[in-house]
Amino acid sequence: MAYSDFTLESVVTTFHLEKVESTDLFSEIEPVPSSVDLRTALGKKVPLAVAIGTEKARSELIVADVLVELREHFDHRISLFSGIDFSVDAETGLTGVCDFLVSLSPGQLFLEAPVITLVEAKNAEPKLGFGQCVAEMLAAQRFNAEKGNNIPCIYGAATSGTEWQFLKLEGQKLHIDIADYQITQCDQILGILSCMVSQKA
Repeated sequence: MAYSDFTLESVVTTFHLEKVESTDLFSEIEPVPSSVDLRTALGKKVPLAVAIGTEKARSELIVADVLVELREHFDHRISLFSGIDFSVDAETGLTGVCDFLVSLSPGQLFLEAPVITLVEAKNAEPKLGFGQCVAEMLAAQRFNAEKGNNIPCIYGAATSGTEWQFLKLEGQKLHIDIADYQITQCDQILGILSCMVSQKA
């Protein structure tokens, strides 16, 4: 079993999570103004990614640009990884490749704890990536603990590039914000991601 094999139902059941759904988990977070470069890039790339219509295109042309902007916002004090193996516990199925990982460590040569945010890109509805994203968040929780970094919360995002939904894992409590954010609300998305990095969400 691997991250991609989990559905939301199976990951909640397997790991005995308490699921809390809301529509306003991140609604009060202040936007972070996006740069002219990001707005220009998205103006060019979003229509192209949608036209190509693949998960890879959405990941490379939209999601990566947003996360690079996030790293710039924190003056490179965080690290960003794409498409790396993040196998933590084979016995429980917490193995596989993650689309994107954000760590609070600035080191970019290899992944270091604490991993704070997992972003799972999907071609269709973001909620189809919830199970996989939550499994990756659980793996991050274990990875951080093994490295002596017991940070309070792990965050996740499931996205089609054009549509984003966010999750928060606090111990065994899984918060799911069922509100979705469109890429046209990029400043709001950056605000939420920034609060995740700052552990203020």
